Amino acid sequence: MRAVFVDASESLAMIVERLALPGDIAVKIHRDADVKPDELPGVLDGAEIAIVDHTYLPTDIAKKCTGLKHVVFLGTGARSYMNPEELAGLGIEVHLIRGYGDTAVAECAIALMWASARGLAKMDREMRAGNWLRDDGMELTGKTLGLIGFGGIAAEAARIALGSGMKVIAWNRSPKQYPGVDFVDIDTLLAQSHVVSLHLLLNDGTRGFLTRARIAQMKPGAILVNTARGAVVDEAAMIDALKSGHLRHAGLDVFDIEPLPAGHPLTALPNVTLSAHSAFRTPEASDNLIAAAWAHCRRIAAG
Repeated sequence: MRAVFVDASESLAMIVERLALPGDIAVKIHRDADVKPDELPGVLDGAEIAIVDHTYLPTDIAKKCTGLKHVVFLGTGARSYMNPEELAGLGIEVHLIRGYGDTAVAECAIALMWASARGLAKMDREMRAGNWLRDDGMELTGKTLGLIGFGGIAAEAARIALGSGMKVIAWNRSPKQYPGVDFVDIDTLLAQSHVVSLHLLLNDGTRGFLTRARIAQMKPGAILVNTARGAVVDEAAMIDALKSGHLRHAGLDVFDIEPLPAGHPLTALPNVTLSAHSAFRTPEASDNLIAAAWAHCRRIAAG
């Protein structure tokens, strides 16, 4: 049995090599982070396991990947890159990795919240252009953070926010409990939150979850943070709300199309802070991620 890491950055490739154990299956590392879908059959070359970080795997391309039986996706958002149900119909199982970057992503969400509240990115841009810009920021102590979806990342975000003196409320599809967090219905969360942070997995039930109508329900002048998936938000409605001032600011790490195209409307808005889908990129999270990928490969190889 063979595996191929199809789109390895140099940093992840080095971790794969470092965490390999004697007796592990062979993992070929394709050191090219920019792989086109139609290149995958050649890159895999009959391997049974594909380790995928961010490359799209359309079903029609998967049909051409002779021998492919398993996809180990490095994260939880495989649906942004492939259709697991259609792949299952081809006899290809998709394996996800959860929890590896809960702290890293939560810290990024909180960082985007603070940067949004104080307009740090805008001031940085203006000062580099020679302008001495000083805007009034939003003081977050005593304000309400609303978490939509409450898994490991949201729990970490709640821990940090509670420690900084914020009130934290949350909505989740199934009942949850967490010390210091009040669980409320979605309408209450949208109406009461000064900051709304999204923590939903992307699936058919969550795609477009934050609709135009729900954005309109948000408190005027609220901040929106998204470190989940771009597709859980109606992007056009969010842009309209940012332009009108209904939303004070958005801190975004994820987008409908990635990489974010040059000239995208979000890049022209002054009240948006952007990061390049990097919330999970820390050395600690990367080690956790690759260790979990190796665990999948070992389990698959063991039958």
